Parts: sequence; C-alpha cells; structure tokens
Amino acid sequence: MILANIAGRMTVPLLALYVQNLGADVGQVGLFFTLSLIAPLFFQILGGWMSDRLGRLQAIAIGSIAGVVANVVYVLAPSWEWLLISAVGAAMGFAFVAPSFDAFIAEQSTEETRGRVYGLVMSIFPIVGVIGPLLGGFLAQYLSFRAMFMVACVLYAAAAIIRVFMARSASRTAAQAGEKAPAAAGFRASLVEIFGLVAAGGIMTWIFISDGIRDITFSMTDQLTPLYVENIMGLSLVQISSLSAVFSVVTMLFSNVGGWLSDKAGERAGIAGGFIALAIGWVIFLLGGNHLHFAIAWALWGAGNALVGPAYNVLISKVVPQRLRGTAFGLLSTSVGFIALPMPWIGAQLWEIFTPRVPFVVPLIGLMVMLPIVWFKFKLPVGKSDVEAGGEPIPAEATQP
Repeated sequence: MILANIAGRMTVPLLALYVQNLGADVGQVGLFFTLSLIAPLFFQILGGWMSDRLGRLQAIAIGSIAGVVANVVYVLAPSWEWLLISAVGAAMGFAFVAPSFDAFIAEQSTEETRGRVYGLVMSIFPIVGVIGPLLGGFLAQYLSFRAMFMVACVLYAAAAIIRVFMARSASRTAAQAGEKAPAAAGFRASLVEIFGLVAAGGIMTWIFISDGIRDITFSMTDQLTPLYVENIMGLSLVQISSLSAVFSVVTMLFSNVGGWLSDKAGERAGIAGGFIALAIGWVIFLLGGNHLHFAIAWALWGAGNALVGPAYNVLISKVVPQRLRGTAFGLLSTSVGFIALPMPWIGAQLWEIFTPRVPFVVPLIGLMVMLPIVWFKFKLPVGKSDVEAGGEPIPAEATQP
C-alpha cells in the first residue's frame, strides 16, 4: 500500500497541470475531470461487492492490475484525450482497493478500539504524502512530467506484484484451512439491502446525504486547485507539491488524536471538529496570497482530514453488517456521483465566466450545510445494535426470486 500510494501521491497533485501541459485549456481540464468521473460510477459499488464476495486481498490484487495499465498509459499518452483511458484504469483500481482496505481494517479491530486503529493506520500512511509529492514535484520541475509518471509506474508495478503474491498466499492458506469464501448475497441482493439501509431514515441515510453534499461541492474544485495556485498565485511545481507534504505531515500528527476522539467522545465529535478545521482552511485559502498562507490552509485541511477520517470509517462500520462493508464503502465512494458528475466542468465555467476564486467558495458553503447534519443526525441511539441504528435492512433472502 505504501509503494502504491507513493506512486499516486507523486502524480495526483500535478495531474491537472499535466493535462494542461498536453494541450488542454482550463475549460478542457474541467471537461477531462468531469468525464473521468464517469468510470467510478460503474466500478465503485461493484468493487466493494467483489471485495465482500472474493475476499479483501483478492479484490486489492485485481484492482492493482488495472492500476498498472493506467500508469502505463499516463507515460505513453500523446495528448490529453488519451488520458481518459488512464482515468478508467485508475477508477477500477481505486474501486477495488479502497473499499477492501477500509473493510479489512474494520475486521482487524474491535468496536471499542476501532477509531484508534483507523487513527493509527492514518498516522502511518501520510508518510506517502510527504515522500510522493516532493519526489513528484522535483521530477516534474527538473526533468519532465513523463519522467515523473515513469517513476510512479515502476513503484506501482512493484506494489501490484506484491499484492498479487499476497492474494495467492491468502487463497492457498484459506484452502488448506478448509475456509469457505466470504458469505455474500448476489450483487442485486446486496444492492437492495444496502439501499434499504440508505432509505430507512437512520444514520446511514444521513451519511449518504452528507457524503453526497461533500462529493458535489468538493469535486467542483479538486482539480482546479493546482491550476489556481500556479496560474493565478504563481507557485512553482515544487511549492505546490510541498503543500501536499504539509497536508500529510499534519494528518500524520493528528490522526491518533482523531481516532482517540472517535472512541472516547463519539464519531460525530470527530467529524464535526474536522469539518470546522476544513472550513477555516477554506477561508484562509480564499484570502491567501502567498505560499505561507496556502501552507496554513493545507495544514488545517490535514488536521480536518485526520479528525474526520477515523470517525467516518468507524461510523460506517457500525451501521452496516460485516458482510456488506465492502459494498457500503464502495457505495459511499460513489454516493450521488451522477449529480456530482458535471461539477468539475461547472467549476471551470465559473472560473472563466466570473473569476478564478468563485468556484472555491462552494466547498465552504457545503461544509456549513453539513455541520448541523453531522451534529444532530450522526448519533448512535443508546442500547441499539449497529444495524438497528442504521435502519433495518431488507433481508437478503427476501430479494431472491
């Protein structure tokens, strides 16, 4: 995971600039990332369900092979349009790996310590966000974008080989022990059960709503941010990459605090506190004019991420049955993706029609909308089981023909 994520963190902060480098203007950059959101809509829930069906390590191995293809195309693409092939491969890789990893962590911890376990993992993982962006920024600025993607491709391929061997080893061990594949209903039955939880009016309903608001508002600006700090504010590629490193260092420092807060004060306390830190970061971003201001904004975003991440994952794991965790994490990675689909393009249009600062106001508004939802709705009822707190799902047997 560390090798693969170093490769990803090398390239993600600079991907929009690479698209621009291959001939796209701001509007086309927005169009590219809008089109690239289509593939995750088809893969996210499927990847989570395959994780429930095949096993966590096996799903991670499948996603890694798709990720290798994506990285190869990044290196060889002659124009920005070709990068859409990479977007499909990257979406498939993420769809299989991310839900599996989140579900795997939940299954390796107890309910009482789960927040701290997620916090511990998050405190280790951000090292990739320090090494990756700094290495990527250095390679892109002093060699070329393609050199950066070539190094990332080698690192990701090494990670994929390790993952495939891990999956094969896990399969052999399970076969020798006489273990059966994880129990899971058919894909349609799993979807019916998950959407039953979403429609039941419990915590899962409000998680879905708040996650949708976050998807819609944040996807408007995610890929415009590097264009803004370089094209408008004049930051260099190394400075832009250093902002990602600042984010990761602060995430690393605060993740254990986020996990502890989730276990001791409840998930909504961590999520609400994280949203407040994120909102303050957006205010500083909007008012900022130099590298130091943006470093402070990224630091606050890192602290917010560290508080939200463990609590959010713990809450999902509590309100969803274990057999559906992969599917649930996949669903929430997609959320209301069809509604959020045009947001990168809309953000680019706001940039060009009004001013470059206008689209960056939207995430701040979204956070203000989500705060009361989190505080008043993200509270597990005392004395109820996890599934009852999320709303009673439709039994899998009732969905069979």
